[in-house]
Amino acid sequence: MVEIQRQVLPIPDAKHVGLTTYVTTDPATKFPPITPLRPPAGAPNVLVILLDDVGFGASSAFGGPCATPTAERLAASGLKYNRFHTTALCSPTRAAMLSGRNHHSVGMGAITEMATSAPGYNSLRPNTCAPLAEILRLNGYSTAQIGKCHEVPVFESSPIGPFDHWPHPGGGFEYFYGFIGGENNQWYPALYEGTAAVEPWGTPEEGYHLMADLADHTINWMKQQKSMAPDKPFFTYLAPGATHAPHHVPQEWVEKYKGKFDQGWDALREESFTRQKDLGVIPADAVLTERPSEIPTWDSQPEELKPVLAREMEVYAAFLEYADHHVGRVIDALEDMGILEDTLVYYIIGDNGASAEGTLLGTTNEVMVSEAPDLATSEWLIDRIDDLGTPRAYNHYAVGWAHAMDTPYQWTKQVASHFGGTRNGTIVHWPSRIQAAGEVRSQFHHVIDLAPTVLEAAGLPFPTSVNGVQQEPLHGVSMAYSFDDPAAADRHETQYFEMMCNRGIYHQGWTAVTKHATPWEFSGRSEDIDADVWELYDTNTDWTQSHDLAAEMPEKLAELQRLFLIEATKYNVLPLEPRFAERFNSELAGRPSAVNGSSQLLYGGMHRLQENVVMNIKNKSHAVTASITVPEAGASGVIIAQGGNMGGWSLYALEGSLRYAYNFTGARMYYVGSEVKIPAGEHQVRMEFEYDGGGIGKGGDVTLYLDGEQVGAGRVERTHWGIFSMDETTEVGSDAGAAVTEEYGMGGGNVFSGAVTWVQLDIDTAAENVDHLISPEQRFRVAMAKQ
Repeated sequence: MVEIQRQVLPIPDAKHVGLTTYVTTDPATKFPPITPLRPPAGAPNVLVILLDDVGFGASSAFGGPCATPTAERLAASGLKYNRFHTTALCSPTRAAMLSGRNHHSVGMGAITEMATSAPGYNSLRPNTCAPLAEILRLNGYSTAQIGKCHEVPVFESSPIGPFDHWPHPGGGFEYFYGFIGGENNQWYPALYEGTAAVEPWGTPEEGYHLMADLADHTINWMKQQKSMAPDKPFFTYLAPGATHAPHHVPQEWVEKYKGKFDQGWDALREESFTRQKDLGVIPADAVLTERPSEIPTWDSQPEELKPVLAREMEVYAAFLEYADHHVGRVIDALEDMGILEDTLVYYIIGDNGASAEGTLLGTTNEVMVSEAPDLATSEWLIDRIDDLGTPRAYNHYAVGWAHAMDTPYQWTKQVASHFGGTRNGTIVHWPSRIQAAGEVRSQFHHVIDLAPTVLEAAGLPFPTSVNGVQQEPLHGVSMAYSFDDPAAADRHETQYFEMMCNRGIYHQGWTAVTKHATPWEFSGRSEDIDADVWELYDTNTDWTQSHDLAAEMPEKLAELQRLFLIEATKYNVLPLEPRFAERFNSELAGRPSAVNGSSQLLYGGMHRLQENVVMNIKNKSHAVTASITVPEAGASGVIIAQGGNMGGWSLYALEGSLRYAYNFTGARMYYVGSEVKIPAGEHQVRMEFEYDGGGIGKGGDVTLYLDGEQVGAGRVERTHWGIFSMDETTEVGSDAGAAVTEEYGMGGGNVFSGAVTWVQLDIDTAAENVDHLISPEQRFRVAMAKQ
């Protein structure tokens, strides 16, 4: 058999060279059989499970208070890695893991919503860094991603793409089912299958939850793949939204934790620290790091607030256990198919440290953290304790809990300088090839090491060329050397870290680090990089970065600071980007915008449009005009809606009359109505919003029109200045997800009773009404002329 040359992908088709006969009936007619492409013999199935926002000290497998029996089960017959690292933020970790290159080298210096035009931060993976899934697919693997993909550039997230940076087709995954934002409503998610928006099969009342849905799709896809091609290995990537906020989980799971966190976050850290030593996931001489002064003590919290704070943690713990339970269903399916032993499983418990983005108190609505911090009071939380975890909330827990979930380390998610932001417990399970079981591995590793490990396990070379493009070498090293040798010397000796200008360098056990920004501070972040104070730790003897040696060893600190700059230059980290809020504005950040000009025309039936691909009407006067056809039974339902029950707006009809609703962070609802009934037939309706000005997030006056005649007026006192939602979308003729308005209950749908032909959004043009008989084609030309 001729050996397949796999360094150039796709593998060139071989041309038959031999006798060509005149007719196939000639006995001399011979052609080699068609051989389906397969990886080398012995290549395993690969299942990568990546949880979201889970710190090192959360899972029971690593000494935490949240029960994760599936993780414990895999660890008992696999390996625990206790020095495995991420990038401190979701999009960068995922981009690094899936490419085998450092996150700045693939353009993912931060989340996609903060992309700039700089190469290290533009959210555009270059074609010189082909993803692992594409390499495996071109070598004969079946590939599927189910769950979160937060790597799609926001300016490419529209229904027309381009799809070069989507999981399918550009990311190398033949099948994708999941979501493309940073988070998702677990009860009413915005989902895609391939590149097409789809709706969940049911409602919470009917038993729907996203985590269970993702597990179902993973199981079904793997079974189908093995049914159709049992000799073909798969690469399956399961990326739940758990346990990123919102912390949504069925209440019966929450009740299991009732009263288990009444001792508070400080005592919880001590308890977890003791368990971690007992389990051997940290050394016996490890030191529990001190709580940063920015994080309040549990004892300092008001007594009346403590029950709701404890409830926040109960919900979070339940969410993690619930996610682990459904991961267990996936593992059970592998076992039922008889392939678990031959499947290389990576269970990475968190894409960064636990999230401290929920404020010092926690919140019932994550959007309130930036949009309405003044409303997120203790009294507000206390009054809504029973909403936590339910469809009525979009909740996140207090910073103190996040810090406890990162025990025994300093800091949290976003803080790439310290292990609390970057160290995540990881389990590797492959019994047919790994002789050791139930052991701990302490070699230093990073998510960029997963891709070279999988390639080595599959017996595949790293390709020099993919799709005609010469490839940049992988930045990671294979972890396979450590599988059966607990004493093997580290092969990943140097690694830089940078996130939001929190930065550090690891080299042969030494770390030099500096914290620049605090995760829960959304404004007023310093841009003075040179004022940052560097710390120095010898983690060869100081496992947790507890004893700062900077004052004692200035020369060693200077040596490592210089090494950071060298690595930062090599991997596109420079220039450092200290801006924060400004980067959410595409014009200030320098990235493209999916919508240009002052008008946008949407047609009836357009569905699940991400916020970044719809005209930004915030902080300015604007108008919404729609052409509708009303049936004889009367007008009812949503004409257009943007956002959901935690923030957004809707133009709709109720009991035959035109209405407008503005939902401010789920805390204030403003309604403007009309007493005039909309007659049957074709009509134009319009809402004009005259913004007060004088800053961002201000109010405005609303006027409603029917066929050019005013039929209603009212006022909105406060508006969103930044975002309506991280996951809710815009629909024309319906309201998907969690409904904006209370009249329609919690669930979306709410299809308009008649027909919505088109809707036009105009900014700063709330002066003239257009003739309601204008055709869609004419309106399209008007819109294009304005652009």
